[in-house]
Amino acid sequence: MNLFWHGRDLRVPDNRGLHLAARDDGVVPVYVYDTDRLASFGTRQRAFLMRGVRRLKEAYRERGGDLLVRAGDTVDVLADLVAEFDASAVYYNEDYTPARRNRQHRVERRLDAESVTDLTLVDPASLDERYENHSRFYDDWQRQRKGPPLPAPDADALVDVDDGKTPPVPDVDAELPEAGYRAAREHYDRFLDEGIWSYNDTRDDLPAAVDRPTLAVSRLSPYLASGMVGIREVWRDATEAYEAATGRERKNVDKYRYELSWREQNYHLLYHNPRLHVENYTSFPNEIAWRDGDAADADFEAWTRGETGYPLVDAGMRQLDREGYVHNRPRQVVASFLTKHLLIDWRRGARYFTKQLVDHDTASNYGNWQWVASTGTDSVDVRIFDPVSQTAKYDDGAAFVKQYVPELRDVAADDVVDWPNHSDHRREELAPDYPHPIVGRNEGYERAQRVFEEALGKR
Repeated sequence: MNLFWHGRDLRVPDNRGLHLAARDDGVVPVYVYDTDRLASFGTRQRAFLMRGVRRLKEAYRERGGDLLVRAGDTVDVLADLVAEFDASAVYYNEDYTPARRNRQHRVERRLDAESVTDLTLVDPASLDERYENHSRFYDDWQRQRKGPPLPAPDADALVDVDDGKTPPVPDVDAELPEAGYRAAREHYDRFLDEGIWSYNDTRDDLPAAVDRPTLAVSRLSPYLASGMVGIREVWRDATEAYEAATGRERKNVDKYRYELSWREQNYHLLYHNPRLHVENYTSFPNEIAWRDGDAADADFEAWTRGETGYPLVDAGMRQLDREGYVHNRPRQVVASFLTKHLLIDWRRGARYFTKQLVDHDTASNYGNWQWVASTGTDSVDVRIFDPVSQTAKYDDGAAFVKQYVPELRDVAADDVVDWPNHSDHRREELAPDYPHPIVGRNEGYERAQRVFEEALGKR
């Protein structure tokens, strides 16, 4: 008999470690409620995860087994259960976050343990250690075989145990998506039926994100980040859609598959660079002169509140506050605004996202922040998202902005787009309750360009 240690894989189907543990013997699945580990999650994501653990327990019970839920230090709990059940080994799926890696090493030193790659389609260890940019990574990654999803273990492989324990679920200040594999599957099935065929056309369409939030994009990220659905299952279904599509629909579906490669690269980065969350990926000949002090702190707080005086930035930050989620386009814009126009260290923004996001994923969060901050794998030396031109291009009717910034709902769309360009007097006429820009559009752009070129040794 074996134990299977659940982590960020809160599902029964398409679970490689669970499949391996149950292949030749009975298996007892375990979830360890380790408060030290969970402290690194924001309250919203912790609540979503614990609801997912409860749904996982229900899924095992439907199959005639149960999920053991135990609180305490992970290694001590697993060692006690190995002794209690006379288990031959502990199986688990590898995770690449530094804290989880440390726990995995401790488990391996103390117990007979076996792990497998489950988080990604391609094992990061099978690829080169470093790629110049995403295009180089993608060229190599796309040539690798992507395995099929694995079935759930047979019911008779689940050891007959009965456990009444469930993890506590904290109260949250946001409406969370329904948790669990079944909810993830229903969510994805709807996207496959109605959304994936137009994905490339709608993924940056912010009015569509208001009208059809779960069809313009998949909104699958909370489920992938928690492992409530397997990446091989997602890839298989997207590939079947691609093979069935023709013409423009085929291009749209293929773009969705391509976007999954960014997630793969971020895991590759974290695997080979375990300090990705605290150190610049790119080396600079000179230090980046990030702003600090009282003025920078005040700007950072205005950014977190969505009160920067840049409508798209504020809409994105208020969506984050309200939903624990940000659409990808404003997610890039708010990160660029903080690191470029405000010249505040990307680590502060990434840590704030960690605490607020329901879909926080260490690899994707820190990898994407570094890309936007021009300290990561971007092929452009200094990329700056201009919040005004981004609004004009992706939300020219201000539908997204007005959804999240009520102070601007009675303002004409053209004036919303041009808000930072107006005079103080004109802005006060249009919307006296909405703030003036905390930094000039050109001032912030030119300062960022200068500081990064100095860091790069170009000035």
